[in-house]
Amino acid sequence: MSVTYKIFVVFLLGLITSCSSFVPLERADYARSDSALVAYLRGENIEVTDKNNIEFLNGGVEKFPRLFEDVRNAKEHVHLEYFNFRNDSLNEILISLLAEKAAEGVKVRALFDAFGNSSNNRPLKKRHLKDIRAKGIEIVKFDPLRFPWLNYAFARDHRKIVVIDGKIGYTGGINVADYYVDGLEGIGKWRDMHARVEGESVAKLQDIFLAMWNEETGQNIGGESYYPSGSVSGNVDIAVVDRWPGKNPKQMRRVYANAINAAKDSIQLINPYFVPTPIIRKALKKAVADGVKVEIMISEKSDIPFTPDAAYHVGYKLAKLGADVYLYAGGFNHSKVMSIDGKLCTVGSTNLNSRSLFYDYEDNLFIFDEGATAEMMKLYNADKRESYKLTREVWKKRSWWRKFNGWLANLLTPFI
Repeated sequence: MSVTYKIFVVFLLGLITSCSSFVPLERADYARSDSALVAYLRGENIEVTDKNNIEFLNGGVEKFPRLFEDVRNAKEHVHLEYFNFRNDSLNEILISLLAEKAAEGVKVRALFDAFGNSSNNRPLKKRHLKDIRAKGIEIVKFDPLRFPWLNYAFARDHRKIVVIDGKIGYTGGINVADYYVDGLEGIGKWRDMHARVEGESVAKLQDIFLAMWNEETGQNIGGESYYPSGSVSGNVDIAVVDRWPGKNPKQMRRVYANAINAAKDSIQLINPYFVPTPIIRKALKKAVADGVKVEIMISEKSDIPFTPDAAYHVGYKLAKLGADVYLYAGGFNHSKVMSIDGKLCTVGSTNLNSRSLFYDYEDNLFIFDEGATAEMMKLYNADKRESYKLTREVWKKRSWWRKFNGWLANLLTPFI
């Protein structure tokens, strides 16, 4: 099969999947948005567990000290699944800590995406991996890049998951890199969101990790020791929604669309590469038309140069329909969060673009708790204070070239 033919197939698949039919829940079907989404999830056999605790971690400054503390206290195993481990000072701290635990007899398994690694400016190279393995850490590259290097265009592992002793789980948008703490030159502060969970939902994160690990390594890791029993004092309802391209390729985008369509009063979302697929655009437009207050936050800046123009283009179209679109001016906001009616919220690895919703491996927590949602909204409102509205006046000030870039980038929606 020629390279040209493969590229054509990818393009054709993108067009077909972006146009796939889907009928979401009607907004009036349930009295409450959270009830509607829970009913949909259960209808799709996605479990909603009710004995959980959750803690939102506001950026790398909050995530990494908390993660390091939990790793230090690990007794049995530490499992890590990331898009990339950047070879920098923060990664060195983590690897040193993991090496200490491995020396104590704790099983340490780490999985990272080959393309995610090669796409950062300080990748782990063969010599680094050799040194890490010499410290007693099992580290595996997911789907290594191979000639003619087209596999990077297909499903990549974009998740960010840690599971410790089967009792504590982490997931969200933060990879292992020091710029989540220090920011990046030319961009400034790097905003992001992560979550730490305890309780029944941790088993679901463990399922995801072990399935990926066993498929990539050919091992058969599993059993009761990875799923410890015990009383859980939490009372937060959580569904772990996973996107596995070969198993449930439509699941994530349908859950997102149903969450948006279930809203009766308000939607607030932040997403870094906001070039939503047709199903998400349709749901947002319908929400605005139905009188739901829709707020969307995108960034002025990005680590991928053309994505702000694409997001501006989509954002302004939604703003003209009545959505409130905010431009984050405090750096780059890489958070992937959404709240509905103050009753439910989500945080995870999923971007609202074709790359995440049609190609990559992703996971999100959907949280059904008004207290947790209120905590997320505090963080959202803090970011909102560093933002300004995308108005007609702001749009008119953009150069024709930026507007053209945004229009052109949206033609590539099946790929980005």
